[in-house]
Amino acid sequence: MVFLNLLTFGLWGKVGRLAHYAFDAVLISTILAGMKRSTGLTPSFKKEALTENKDINHWIDKYLGVGEWVMDQSVAIAGSSSWFERKR
Repeated sequence: MVFLNLLTFGLWGKVGRLAHYAFDAVLISTILAGMKRSTGLTPSFKKEALTENKDINHWIDKYLGVGEWVMDQSVAIAGSSSWFERKR
């Protein structure tokens, strides 16, 4: 591992940290999507108040969309698994 770290000039640890932050960001977005699905509560980001930049508003929508996609995939996988059953 030390040899790999020397070969990559210390970038190996930075890639791991970046992956950790990315996973945490997706997890937070998924939690927000789950809250929206189960309670109807949505984050009240006044995007226009945050910034008037349309690119940043687009990225906020994409970020929250990733959580929705992960939530959809998780429900689909759990629904097709024998480990879970629907009770309503």
